[in-house]
Amino acid sequence: MSEESTGGTPRSFLIIGIVALLWNLMGVMSYMMQVGMIGDMMATLPEAQRALYESMPAWVTGAFAIAVFGGLAASVGLVLKKAWCVPVFLISLVAIIVQFGYWLFATDSIAIMGNEVFFMPALITAIAVFLVWYSRDAKARGWLS
Repeated sequence: MSEESTGGTPRSFLIIGIVALLWNLMGVMSYMMQVGMIGDMMATLPEAQRALYESMPAWVTGAFAIAVFGGLAASVGLVLKKAWCVPVFLISLVAIIVQFGYWLFATDSIAIMGNEVFFMPALITAIAVFLVWYSRDAKARGWLS
């Protein structure tokens, strides 16, 4: 069985693209849940967490939106084998760094939520770095047009 699929790209390319698409869809859902958290949902959070979310500047929420919607768009581009996914993945990564940089280092999130607050930002950033690298590599190999 050949490692290559039609068009000269390995089968793993489509698998990685679909997984990236699903991952970024989860990011969009997370964004929608966070910005849609109102009234009763917000009231269920501990007071310190509620204050943390309520004090988030609009530009951080904007960075979150750019990160998740950019990641989703770039993933669609990757599946469609479009070279424009490379800079869009990079923009998404920069937005992730801005968002989590603020969250981790300019707020009391660690004091309020503990050291486990680092896990998801680290995982998300690592996946974003991988997707930037993978899309650049795919472009260099001629898999993207």
